[in-house]
Amino acid sequence: MALILYTIVIGFILYYLLNLRTLLNRHPRPLPPGPKPWPVIGNLPHLGPMPHHSIAAMARTYGPLMHLRLGFVDVVVAASASVAVQFLKTHDANFSNRPPNSGAKHIAYNYQDLVFAPYGPRWRMLRKICSVHLFSAKALDDFRHVRQEEVAILTGALASGGKTAVNLGQLLNVCTTNALGRVTVGRRVFGDGSGGGDAKAEEFKDMVVELMVLAGVFNIGDFVPALEWLDLQGVAAKMKKLHARFDSFLSAIIEEHKITISGVAGGPQKHTDFLSTLISLKDDTDADAEGGKLTDTEIKALLLNLFTAGTDTSSSTVEWAIAELIRHPKILAQAQKELDSIVGPDRLVTESDLAQLPFLQAIIKETFRLHPSTPLSLPRIAAESCEINGYYIPKGSTLLVNVWAIARDPGHMGRASRVQARPIPTRW
Repeated sequence: MALILYTIVIGFILYYLLNLRTLLNRHPRPLPPGPKPWPVIGNLPHLGPMPHHSIAAMARTYGPLMHLRLGFVDVVVAASASVAVQFLKTHDANFSNRPPNSGAKHIAYNYQDLVFAPYGPRWRMLRKICSVHLFSAKALDDFRHVRQEEVAILTGALASGGKTAVNLGQLLNVCTTNALGRVTVGRRVFGDGSGGGDAKAEEFKDMVVELMVLAGVFNIGDFVPALEWLDLQGVAAKMKKLHARFDSFLSAIIEEHKITISGVAGGPQKHTDFLSTLISLKDDTDADAEGGKLTDTEIKALLLNLFTAGTDTSSSTVEWAIAELIRHPKILAQAQKELDSIVGPDRLVTESDLAQLPFLQAIIKETFRLHPSTPLSLPRIAAESCEINGYYIPKGSTLLVNVWAIARDPGHMGRASRVQARPIPTRW
């Protein structure tokens, strides 16, 4: 009898502890619908190996605005364009920051980069630097020849292969990395750009791919903070090791660049690449100006953002485009016909030709639609509680936008859902 009573008491205590968070967090309005969470771990088991697929499937049951509980973190998911607009346009100021996460802490120089830095003067300074010196119309035009030269090298490497199989993924990664390298640090990162047997190219691609994989892992320490120090999955240890490799890579580039700029042998040399601009801004920026002086750590963090966000994402998207064209030979034939009529067989396509190639532009748009480089957008966090479509969004909630699901929403396509998984260039 005593044992039965003891068991009942322990059961009540466990039930109370597991539901304590719910009892303490009564909300004035209902939360968005969603699957019932498990104790402690919440909805983490519902995500599966491909979270954007799993979440899209759940949205068909619970609607385009869902609430999940991942560990002890409230997560809201926008799975339609209209709901995403509510978060990113109507309530954009409330969702302007990123939630704390192990990737930003251990890889991105402890939130000192552009992607994860908190919104404020320093973030605005970094964004302004990129907008003016890297992404402005003038900057893009100034570096057009770099992009076209690297694409020409890629084309030559593919043509010289003849009927021999080539590692297209590596060649594309070398092309994008070298183009970005010439723009940012004034030189190619990998050899002559042909990619043939380039061990450094493969190592760098592996580093970037590992970073993308680690960034996509749902680290339990991010969602159950009490377990963060245990590093149960070993994710933090892998991130620290990867950060050390990236830091060594970036530090070597910066030191070599400083030596080149100082012109040890022939006097100071003038450079027009992005890193030279960052170094000059570091020396010229007034410490009292908004955002303060640029630091060496911020320069490395910014370069890390550019090399990781601008290399594998670009090359893998082009790889998807080629794969889709091979899978759909009629679309490939129509694209070839357009190129033959506008460009002709005697020269390469240039960026100035793109305006006259509407079918090629449509293929590019369809590739972005079907294969977004980040199927789930980088997370944001609610600074304050708010209301979206009549539902209560608690302060501190993490926002995920399912870009993959939105792009395949038949409501925006005007066709049956069964055709959303294939490219439809003619719709553009």
